Amino acid sequence: MRSRTKILQATLGLIADVGFGGVTIVGAAQAAGVSRQTVYSIFGTREELVSQAISGQLLEAYAEMTSRLEQIEDPGEYVVETIVLGRTVVREHPVLAVLLGGGGENPVFDEGMVDRAKPIGHQLLAPLVRRCPELEPHADDIVVMALLLGLSVVLFAGDTMGSDDELRMFLRRWLLPAMPPVGAPTPRDS
Repeated sequence: MRSRTKILQATLGLIADVGFGGVTIVGAAQAAGVSRQTVYSIFGTREELVSQAISGQLLEAYAEMTSRLEQIEDPGEYVVETIVLGRTVVREHPVLAVLLGGGGENPVFDEGMVDRAKPIGHQLLAPLVRRCPELEPHADDIVVMALLLGLSVVLFAGDTMGSDDELRMFLRRWLLPAMPPVGAPTPRDS
């Protein structure tokens, strides 16, 4: 297990220093002080190595975000704060900030990324759905909307929404009207 941790830490260092494209099995092995075969035996492929390294960072970010979201009762405000916190966490984290850069090796720009991110979105939304069970039929739509809007804010808005308060005001103005009302009957799909 010690080798696994060393390899993951070395991989995170490589991602922060040279981006996703610069991560190789050989480079990770050298940085971790282990053999190339050790990396292959634990992770199998470069893609799995990068995926597990980033997953660990995302889980840490998830824990930080959920602890800050616990106090928010209003569903719309919960989604707004999820996006604001997501931007802050990604921008401030040295490895996750690499996700802001484009390029063919960046997993954020892979086809199907939103589908892969939906389970994380559902985890972030789960405390809200437990508090407001009437949102359950809308959970998938809310997750997709938050992911698409959140990714747009994180990746493309730059400093357009300079401060967290400016971003909150924008999201409240445009996102809150799209949220299903709490306590209202669930509309049937047509």
